[in-house]
Amino acid sequence: MMKKTVVNLFSGFLGVGKTTALRHLIAHRRPGEKWAVIVNEFGEVGIDGAALSDGELPVAEIAGGCLCCVAGPQMTATVATLLRRERPDRLLIEASGLAHAAGVVDELRRKPLGDALTLGAVLTLVDARQFTNPDYWRQPLYRDQVALADVLIANKIDLADVATLEAFRCQAQALFPAKARIAEVCRGEVDADWLDLAVGRVDTRYRPALERAAIAPHAAQGWVFPPETEFEGEALVSFFERLPALVPGLVRAKGVFRVQDSWVWLNWLEGQWNAVEVAWRRDSRFEAIAEGEVDAVALEAALCACRQR
Repeated sequence: MMKKTVVNLFSGFLGVGKTTALRHLIAHRRPGEKWAVIVNEFGEVGIDGAALSDGELPVAEIAGGCLCCVAGPQMTATVATLLRRERPDRLLIEASGLAHAAGVVDELRRKPLGDALTLGAVLTLVDARQFTNPDYWRQPLYRDQVALADVLIANKIDLADVATLEAFRCQAQALFPAKARIAEVCRGEVDADWLDLAVGRVDTRYRPALERAAIAPHAAQGWVFPPETEFEGEALVSFFERLPALVPGLVRAKGVFRVQDSWVWLNWLEGQWNAVEVAWRRDSRFEAIAEGEVDAVALEAALCACRQR
């Protein structure tokens, strides 16, 4: 079997510094590792591709629309051509600041691209000043770009004050699912090692992190499922409605699940639960926190019964 190419997606809002970060990565790529780059620009005339080309690195441009919308078919053809012609070890894709990046991940996993690609870490760049501004969080596109990230990077931190950076850290640490890494950089100085942070198997069982002050009176259990695992929507609804009976002393429960072609975030708190569609694509996962012990065996059986057969 041919070795698969690792693909990394770069996401982030307009003007956050994705191209600068890519230029830094390209200049510091590992010796002997062959890279190729695809740049997506919303406008009809591509500019970033010229900025990234070093005369040796294969760079392709997709202009005139979001990768997963207007330019979707073109992306598949462009990726396939690059893989066939260049056979790179790693493919970097810079998505437009207006791209619905979750759709790009779906396309990269589907056949035929999924047979030739391994999804590496998704890196999302943000400006801490925007990240802490509620106006940005009211935009679904911005929320999706943050949700999709394996590695969340605050760029241009030299332009943010101490209070803004502290607010960024608090908000970023509270995100669910948790990120593989939360970083802060200036001038797009992204570490090449971060490209592989999300690659590899995760344990099916895990214990979610709790704040130190909350550990003593509480117990926590969590589960992780590979991205190809699908869940039944009606079964999940029933599961969340039965949670208080399944977990006496339940304090909080939350999860992200693949339901057919969509991904759904479910949150239980104070006797109420709600569901919203999200951009997360790395895996399905669930965690419960309760006062006292959690019957992990019974809870796991009820959760696994929600999987699509």
